[in-house]
Amino acid sequence: MRLIEWGAGLTRVTVMENERVLVLRKGRIDTILGPGEHRIRRGKTQLETHDLAYLRFTSDYKDALLRERPDLAETHLTDLRAGEAEVLVVLRDGVPHTVLLPETREVFWADAGPWAVETVAVGDTLAVPTALANRLVRAGLTAAFQATEVDEGHVGMLTVDGVLKGRLAPGTHAFWKLGRRVAVKHVDLRLRTHEVTGQEILTKDRVTIRVNLTAEFRVVDPERAVSAVKDFEEALHRALQLAFRRTLGALTLDRLLAEKVTVDAEAAKAVRAEMARIGLEVGEIALKDVILPGEMREILNRVVAAEKEAEANVIRRREETNATRSLLNTAKVMAENPVMLRLKELEALESIAGKVERLTVHNGTEGLMTDIVRLRDR
Repeated sequence: MRLIEWGAGLTRVTVMENERVLVLRKGRIDTILGPGEHRIRRGKTQLETHDLAYLRFTSDYKDALLRERPDLAETHLTDLRAGEAEVLVVLRDGVPHTVLLPETREVFWADAGPWAVETVAVGDTLAVPTALANRLVRAGLTAAFQATEVDEGHVGMLTVDGVLKGRLAPGTHAFWKLGRRVAVKHVDLRLRTHEVTGQEILTKDRVTIRVNLTAEFRVVDPERAVSAVKDFEEALHRALQLAFRRTLGALTLDRLLAEKVTVDAEAAKAVRAEMARIGLEVGEIALKDVILPGEMREILNRVVAAEKEAEANVIRRREETNATRSLLNTAKVMAENPVMLRLKELEALESIAGKVERLTVHNGTEGLMTDIVRLRDR
């Protein structure tokens, strides 16, 4: 049989189940051989064997095959091309296998399938549907998109090629990688506190002090906050600095310390109005700390010590005056009442008698009660 084939100018080709053979005769595509034994003419015949384990059809003759032999391509190949504004998710056995970005093309062996395609339109935001993004993550096809996560209480401001496209709610968001610049700025919508620390201010009496300021604020219009200024917190910082310089610079140090002055109503109103124009709502504005220079602290400490010493002297003099007045009143009562004087004398005698060894009483009880007591030391 082989001799007959040889005599007829034929040769036998065996193709395995997992192979396909591209046959070229005289430099032109002739056919594609499937599994089994085949007899082909010898001479000026070229065979190109392909393993179906490599799912893509890669050959120097790919374009010629698709162009010149569409019948063979339709039978043996799956030709996929993504349009200008669409992404193709290529499924193999119902599982995502690869992703074709806009204006890209892939050719697969049809028998390596089955193949299916899901077409996804690409919008201005380049967003990937959440369910699809989850499927692609499970399939390990994350190279086609980028993902970002927006925390609770925040909002993500999406820009594409520097143009603001909208806001993103809390959660995970994915965007196709199409060579365009996609950025997400995260904005905290919760009530926050901004502090200005170590701000130097010259008071009206030319004392340089350092103050720490604080202000409560929240972002109420994130689109305006990210588009009106480069950094809305830096804008708030500058506004607070200017407001406190105007307020505290018009006060003396004594008044500032005595009244614990904060920013005045007009300055606070101006700050709130300025911040409202960039999407911020400013709440309480307060002076947190006043830090004095070292020499000024020493002077104030001496002043306070002197004031406290003077207050203590006043209190002592007041107590002495009260004691003297009390003695004077007692003396007046005794002068007007001899019995009271006698009782006081006996009280004094009782106190003294408790401290002597021997007490002699003359003239009896009547003398003790009526005569003036005389003490004699033997």
